[in-house]
Amino acid sequence: MGDLGNTQYFRVQNGPEPSIKVVLDAVYSAMVEKGYNPVNQIVGYIMSGDPTYITSYKGARSMILKVERDELVEELLKYYIQNKGWED
Repeated sequence: MGDLGNTQYFRVQNGPEPSIKVVLDAVYSAMVEKGYNPVNQIVGYIMSGDPTYITSYKGARSMILKVERDELVEELLKYYIQNKGWED
């Protein structure tokens, strides 16, 4: 057994972060399962930064908090542009 009188440090290895698409898919699914309007709730979160717009069901809130809001907007805009055919 180690010396309990000294401060001990632990290193935790983090796994790879899920992509923004995976996060949005999981958050969207959790919102639908709980009966929320996922578009309104996600927009509310992006605009206000208030995480209570996102349900904690199935870890959705924890997942979305790992992604910066500006990155969410960027990814959503890229997806929209690609699917509208506006991209060069």
